[in-house]
Amino acid sequence: MSSLLRAIPRVTRASLVSTVRNQFQLRCYASYPPHTIIGMPALSPTMTQGSLAVWVKKEGDQLSPGEVIAEVETDKAQMDFEFQEEGYLAKILVPEGTKDIPVNKPIAVYVEEQSDVAAFKDFKVEESSSKPTSEPVEKKETKEEKPTKSAAPEKKASKSSAPTDRIFASPLAKTIALEKGIALKKVTGTGPHGRITKADVEAFLQKAPGATAGAGTTAPAATASYEDVEISNMRGIIGKRLLESTQSIPSFLVSSDISVAKLLKLRKSLNASANGQYKLSINDILIKAISVAARRVPEANAYWLAEEGVIRKFKNVDVSVAVATPSGLLTPIVKNAEAKGLSSISSEVKELVSRAKINKLTPEEFQGGTICISNLGMNNAVSFFTAIINPPQSTILAIGTLKRVAIEDAGAENGISFDDKMTITGSFDHRTIDGARAGEFMKELKAVIENPLELLL
Repeated sequence: MSSLLRAIPRVTRASLVSTVRNQFQLRCYASYPPHTIIGMPALSPTMTQGSLAVWVKKEGDQLSPGEVIAEVETDKAQMDFEFQEEGYLAKILVPEGTKDIPVNKPIAVYVEEQSDVAAFKDFKVEESSSKPTSEPVEKKETKEEKPTKSAAPEKKASKSSAPTDRIFASPLAKTIALEKGIALKKVTGTGPHGRITKADVEAFLQKAPGATAGAGTTAPAATASYEDVEISNMRGIIGKRLLESTQSIPSFLVSSDISVAKLLKLRKSLNASANGQYKLSINDILIKAISVAARRVPEANAYWLAEEGVIRKFKNVDVSVAVATPSGLLTPIVKNAEAKGLSSISSEVKELVSRAKINKLTPEEFQGGTICISNLGMNNAVSFFTAIINPPQSTILAIGTLKRVAIEDAGAENGISFDDKMTITGSFDHRTIDGARAGEFMKELKAVIENPLELLL
């Protein structure tokens, strides 16, 4: 499992409302009653575009401050777009399901008087002279391949100079033919000078789906089965930030095999004494242990802020917890973990994770964090892995699965005893924390986990 979304400054509800208000642009079209254009809102500080998942309100519906009018998929999650004015939704300019809508692009119109709604039945926003185009690739290819008068001499020259058995095909056509195992000599080209195009290869596949390459080749069958899954806005942002993190951060790894025998005993004892009031997980205790170690080695609990020219060491420890959701990885935050008890951490994590999986977190609940934990210990096949740092954070801890190991024990009957251990691997930003200090952090973390009473210190 690897990385995480980019940590960004926290956003309060008040600032979000202010941001959303800025999306309303008053337009004065002389032929229409007074109205306001609603622009695509920026529901997170890093959002530059989003997708309109659902329109909750319909044209003609009354709007009240604080009401949800649409659900928008941002670069972080699917969030409610709450309207902050009174009026009526006069016209929807962008249908639901539309993706990659730039922030501030007009998406709807609202009016203050219900009697004005009908006037906007055929309303359209004035287009600028530099409107974007999205001409299909195939259309461009057809245009390029259409013979012209000026191309005639070239055609004549090619006939006289090129061997008659040479096959002319576009690079894309060659690639598809190679993947599908098609002999190009069997395909009739319709491009300039008989050149084989992508469309020719696809047409051949439709007519002869079982076509294979010539004798002696091992190309894959043309009937290969697959499923294309559309890249969501969130998944696209995750991909970009993973790449940015791996390319821009000089990270290094420190691993430690840590005994968790005492931690397991403490967990069992606490759960038994709780009478069902709570049920601690190993991850809950590890979050607390990380907060203790981070207080002792603050370089691990820091941001690299190059633009401001500082390394920001935090006194509080806000632990980002990596959570896999159907739409991508989110990192809900246990804030001030160093000041909270295990039962509070446990209940908070359960509540955050449950809402993260249905995209119901507010921005301040997953944006920020000072240090991160990614736990694959529940997967018994993962004994060791590394995680990608979530900038501007400097540390992420990758937690492997529990394993029972044999150790030498002179006091045991057979000279051997068994211990429960897990491998924890820290990824550190070398710009913020030196190797020696990273080693100190892992040493402190090991001490706390192996002697869990230190959680109380």
